[in-house]
This record gives sequence, structure tokens and C-alpha cells, in this order.
Amino acid sequence: MFRAALQTVDLFWLMFFSCLVFLPDTGCGSADVDSCHEVKTAYMMRQIGPVELVPDRPGTDESLRVCAHPGPSCCTSKMEDSYMTAVRTETQQKMRSYSFELKYLIAGHTKAYQETFESLVSFTSNLTSSLFDSAYSALASDCRPLVLQLFGAIKRHLSGDADSSLDSAVRRFYDDLFPLVYHRLLNPGIGHTSAQSHASLSTNHDDCLRMTRQDVSPFGPHPRLLVSGLARALGAGRALSRLLLLAGEVVNATEKATLARECGRGLVRMQYCSHCRGLTLIRPCTGLCVNIMRGCLVGVSELGAPWGSLVVLLQRLAATLATSSNHNSMELALLAVRNHVNDAILHAQLHGPRITATVEKVCGPQAAGPPMPSVNPTMSHVTQSVSPATSMTSQRLTVTSSPPSVGPPASLQSRRSFLLKGSKGDKSRSLKKLSREFEGSIQRYQWFFSELPEMLCESEMEVEQHTCWSGQDVVESYTGRVVGSSLKAQRENPEMSVRNTDPVLKGAKLRLEQLTQELLVELGWARKSRVKVEEEEGGSAQAERGSGDDCDDEDGCEASGDETGDTSSGRSPANKDMAPPPPRSPAPPRLLPAAKVPVRGSARSTVSLQPLTLVTLLLLLLSPWEHR
Repeated sequence: MFRAALQTVDLFWLMFFSCLVFLPDTGCGSADVDSCHEVKTAYMMRQIGPVELVPDRPGTDESLRVCAHPGPSCCTSKMEDSYMTAVRTETQQKMRSYSFELKYLIAGHTKAYQETFESLVSFTSNLTSSLFDSAYSALASDCRPLVLQLFGAIKRHLSGDADSSLDSAVRRFYDDLFPLVYHRLLNPGIGHTSAQSHASLSTNHDDCLRMTRQDVSPFGPHPRLLVSGLARALGAGRALSRLLLLAGEVVNATEKATLARECGRGLVRMQYCSHCRGLTLIRPCTGLCVNIMRGCLVGVSELGAPWGSLVVLLQRLAATLATSSNHNSMELALLAVRNHVNDAILHAQLHGPRITATVEKVCGPQAAGPPMPSVNPTMSHVTQSVSPATSMTSQRLTVTSSPPSVGPPASLQSRRSFLLKGSKGDKSRSLKKLSREFEGSIQRYQWFFSELPEMLCESEMEVEQHTCWSGQDVVESYTGRVVGSSLKAQRENPEMSVRNTDPVLKGAKLRLEQLTQELLVELGWARKSRVKVEEEEGGSAQAERGSGDDCDDEDGCEASGDETGDTSSGRSPANKDMAPPPPRSPAPPRLLPAAKVPVRGSARSTVSLQPLTLVTLLLLLLSPWEHR
């Protein structure tokens, strides 16, 4: 007992003498009024400015605007200006250090996704070009640039280019393809004419064919099917690319955001006014730091809610691409471009006479030109055997020559084996792995901008102390009111006056909100309009839907239960309205319920049996009279 008490007393006196010896460094009392040595050392170590600006001894400078107090001070007005510049730079450097990992995550995955998409597009582009080399050699040389142009537009579409349009790209491809198919497959040029006159007439005729292609419709429904198939399958990839590009822009905007002068004054008062009294190691009070950081970063904090919604949407898109049905559908849609083009050309060949008759009425007869290279003999035979009035569905083609190198659209066996082979590529597996990795990584940053002021203050509170700096003096605890981080809450900030937010950050917030809502609508994941319609319909909608057992997946029944996946921490109410439902495979067309089919079938059977029963009874009644 005595030894323990003695050790306690020794520890007390040791702490007491340490406080006396290192008085200026620990903030245990007032500074040494005879020297500014500690202030000069800190000023030099932090590289705030020329050390000659720091006086050797404390004095009185009436020109101090931020750190003014009645007693002697080691600061001057020029030092305050240096502190103002230094504190802004330090705060922005801290913000960049905290956002570095997030920025690296976004930039790295943006590049990885683009490389994966480009690899898939390049592979399928070469595959489509090989179609012309193997089946339509007369078109190969002129169609190769058209294919490259089409897949270049698809690549820009997947990369998130705002100016790209699948519809215009596919329309331009088929517009340029039509003159080639018309002159070289449907009506190969015969006869001879001068090269100059033929080129002039051919150019005018080709222009007319391009302008009238949609009216003539030589390729049937296949251009429209190609656009709809690509848009549906590539939607998630394009949305992810657009969100990643915007996320990178938002992070860059927060790093470049300027700190207002009022913010600089608050930061100087929090970090450096204590130096003026020789207290170079004392820490600011937590409440003081939170108020000042929230006031300085109010524009960043305002990004919290829309950024949280963006992260939720990024997670959903990554999960969509990670599922086998979805990442395979993207690959299969790109692989199917070759089949759509082939089907379109076959459609034109099957309807060659009708197309020619229509074109001659609109554009006139084509000019005679030099003989064209012979086309695939099987394709020519197919074209010649079709009458103008015969449709594809009713016409039977009898091919007497050898089968073509590329089969007709009905050749499902060769098509399926080809698609399955393509879907086993390494890029398909890497897309799945990449998406799963990104889904788990981005989740950690859902509330990054909401919590950034507190994270910056945590770096200031590394050492636990019994006293702290309140901005004016050394206190045991901060007595001011700690306000929220929103712009409205900052009106009551006791440490600084906040009137508005940075216009750059305000624009970033607006783009976040607009793009997130736009993509939710495009992907069919927005639920606001659905909820509104259900509220207007009232009980009738519930009556029509019936019991919960009759509701299928297409009606969204799975969304009626626990939706914790939409908002991981529930900090942003916006996520409840904007978060998309869990990804799933595209729903098949709505069919008649299976339970009703037998009922209708049995009813038809009953009706059909009634006449047979009457005839049988009539024969039985008449049979005795016949024997008589």
C-alpha cells in the first residue's frame, strides 16, 4: 500500500515538473512572455513563410484582424496573411489525401471497364467483317469501313459519350449498305459506259437510295431489331460508364473547390491563433473544428445525399453486370450484330424484285455500268426464285446448288454453337469479376462527402488532451453549439457566417441529381411514377392484383418487403425514392396463366362433343326401324 502510494506521489510530481518545463509546448498555462522561439520553430517547420516575419519577443500589433487579443502576441499582420494562405493550402491537401483512394478507385475501374468493353467490341467488329469476306465477297472491300464506323459508334455509346446514338449509327450503316446491296447483289451492273459518266450517275443514284432507304424498307424489321437489342443489352454498361465519368468529375470538383475568405479566417483562428500566444502544440476543441470544417465544406456536404444515391446506383449496375444472364446478354447482343446484318441482306435478296420496282419508280432505273464480280451462286439462285408477290413466310425455296458458307436465318444450329463459343471468352469472365470487385469497393464511399468534415477533424484530434483551444482561449471543453452540415443549418453556425455554396459544387450537385434520375428512368428502375399511379388508382389496383400469391415477378412483388439493400445506412431519404430494385433477367413476354389453359380447353372439348353425342343418340334410335 505504502509503495503504491509513493509511486502515485512520484508520478504526480513528475507530471507537475514536466508541465513547468514544457509549459509552452503542452498548453498547461500561458506562454513564455519573454520569447517567441517556439512560434518561430513551428513557423519554420511548417514552411508557412519567411521566418524573419516572426518577432523574437512578443509585442502588441494593433493591426491584427483574426488573432487579436489584449495581451502580448508573437504574431503580426503579415504573419496572419501567411497563415491565411498556408491554412487554405493545408486544408485542400488534406482533402486530396482523403479523396485519393476514392479517385484512384474510380479512375482505375473506369479504365478497366473501357478496356473490357473495347475488347468485346473489337472482337465482334472483326467477326462481322468476316461475314462479308465469306458470304458476300462483292461487298467486302466497301463494307469493311461501314462495319468499323458502326462498331466505333457502339464503342462510343458504351463509353458513355453523351453525343452517341445507337439509332443514328445503325440508320447510317444501313443507309450506306443499301446502295451496295442494290447494285451488286440485287441488280448487278451489265453493259459498258464511260467511267466518268458512270461514276456521276451512280453517285446520284446512290444518294437517292440512301435518302429513300427507310421508305423502301429493303432490310425489313432487322435494323429496328438491331437497335432495340443493342439498346436493351448495352444499357447497364453505358449507364455505368456515364456514372463513373460523372463520379470522377465530382471528385475533381471537390478538390479544386475554393475556400471562402471567411473559411480561411475560421481556420486560422482554429489552428494558428494559439501560436500567437506560444501554444504551438495544443489541439483545437472538437466542437470548434466540426463547426468550422462544416462551414468551410458546406458545398461538399451538400453533395452527400445525391452522391449516396449515385453510389447505390453504381452498386446495382455492377451487380447487374456481374450476373451471368446480364453480362452474357451484352456479349450475345454484340455477337448478334453479324446475324442481324446477314438476315437483313437475305431479306433484301428475297424481296429483290419488289425493291427494284419501288426504287425505279422513285429514283429511276440505275445506270448501266461495268460488269460486277459474281456473287455467291446460292444467293443468286435464291434471289431469282422469288416472285415479287411472294412473302418470306409463305415462300419455299428449293436450293439445288451447294449450301452457302453462311446459312440463312433459320439455321439455328450453327448460330447457337457460334454464340456459345463466343460467350466463353476471357473478357466475359473478367467483366463478371471486375463488377463484383467494384461493387464491394465503392460501397465504402457511399457517405464519403457527408463525413468528410468529421474525417478532417479526426486528423486534428490524434492526441487526447484534458484542455483544448476554443478559438479564443484554452478551455476544458467547447461550450458553443455544434450545428449540422446542411446550408440551412449553417445559418446558426457560431464560428463563421455561411451565406452560399461554391458554384462549382452547386453545379456538380445538380448534375448528380439529374443524371441519377435520368438513368433510373432509362433503366426502368424509377419507382416514383409507379407509386404515384398506385396511389391514384387506390383500392382498385389492389383488387385487380388479387392476393399476394397471384402476383408474379413482373409486377415487382419482391419490392414490397424489406428494402434494406436500397439504403445501407438510411442517412439519405432520397435513396428510398431513387434506389433501383435488385437486378434480374429481362422478364419474358406476359403469357396466359397456365392454370387457365386446361379450363378453356375443357370447355372447348365439351362444346365439341355435344354434336357428336346427339348424332350417336339419333342413330341408336333409328337403328331398330332399319332392322324392321
